[in-house]
Amino acid sequence: MVRSLNLLAETTIRKKDLKAGRYSDGGGLYLRVKKEGTKSWAFIHFKGSGADRAWKEAGLGSYPSVSLKDARIAATDCRDRLRRGLEPIDPEAKAEVPTFAECAADFIAEVGKSWSNPKHKAQWEMTLGEAYCKPILKKPVDKVTTADVLEILKPVWQKKPETAQRLRGRIERVLDFAKASGHRSGENPALWRGHLQHLLAKGQKLSRGHHSAMAYGDVPAFAKRLRASEALSAKALDFLILTAARSGEVLGMKWPELDLAEKLWTVPAARMKARKVHRVPLTDAAMTILMPLYEARLSDDGYVFPSEDRRGNLGPLSVMAMTMQMRRMEVGQYTPHGFRSAFRDWAGDNTSFPREVAEAALAHKTGDAVENAYRRSDALEKRRKLMAAWSNYLGATGKINLRIVA
Repeated sequence: MVRSLNLLAETTIRKKDLKAGRYSDGGGLYLRVKKEGTKSWAFIHFKGSGADRAWKEAGLGSYPSVSLKDARIAATDCRDRLRRGLEPIDPEAKAEVPTFAECAADFIAEVGKSWSNPKHKAQWEMTLGEAYCKPILKKPVDKVTTADVLEILKPVWQKKPETAQRLRGRIERVLDFAKASGHRSGENPALWRGHLQHLLAKGQKLSRGHHSAMAYGDVPAFAKRLRASEALSAKALDFLILTAARSGEVLGMKWPELDLAEKLWTVPAARMKARKVHRVPLTDAAMTILMPLYEARLSDDGYVFPSEDRRGNLGPLSVMAMTMQMRRMEVGQYTPHGFRSAFRDWAGDNTSFPREVAEAALAHKTGDAVENAYRRSDALEKRRKLMAAWSNYLGATGKINLRIVA
């Protein structure tokens, strides 16, 4: 009887919600999925006959470090050894140690399951990729030394202190992951306390939670320049400014979240930082951006600001798209997130709208009962007036000193 082979599809294996259990690819090759979501390959066969017949299992490595293609090659070798009367795995063969790049990919795939913002995953992949870690990417993870880590950190330690310190911490976590997985032993070469602190100058104290913001007085002129561009990233950034939303909220926006007739965008709780539904009133300027995109949409449930990857699959616009748009416009010293600060400063300095209305527009939860009440539906119309005033301010020319009354 001919056994079926190659039963599994790569798309099935990649699923994050794959249930725990064994999945057969045929020919003795199985993908094992544990309850915590980790995946590994095993070659399963029977040894002996009659009462001595026993189920035997040989590990072939973890996924995605060992790809589906490589696992099938390994399973073919196992079957060939069995036909020659040998053990499927050579007992004297030393297990191959994964590279730093493979360990980093496994770590991000595992830990990234808890990240709700795709920007976090992109940031980790960027810092642990060729941008900074190129010298160690192809190196076996057990061969990464203190000298390697210093080679990566020294060029940016003083020039980009915040980036350097994050980079060091991420390398440390990947190497800890490798040690816990049995691929390393000994002290972590990226450890700061008691190790690198004696080899590198003390880093600058970092200011947390602040994003470089353009002064609100300069935003109208920037918005005018932005609207002269036909780039999708420019339209996404314009929409972000008009709604005072976060980058992840805008990039992850799909058409079912929008009620165009009511001029309302409802962001699901799962996509909000505070894990609460947030309703955003849409101004005429925001609708001007959305309507042409709606007419050109490829599906009713797709992303509003879509992008096609190398395989032709549609996903959201890159997390770096708006940042790169700002760099092209020579305002790269500011961040997209900073426009929320510009909006808040403008609302406080140039309008008489209550503070709680402005905070509700930013989906901020301060713990104050009055402000939290404004997050409910009774504040929607007040917020609609505030966002209309902000839109009018952005669309005006020249300096505006008029104080808007709520």
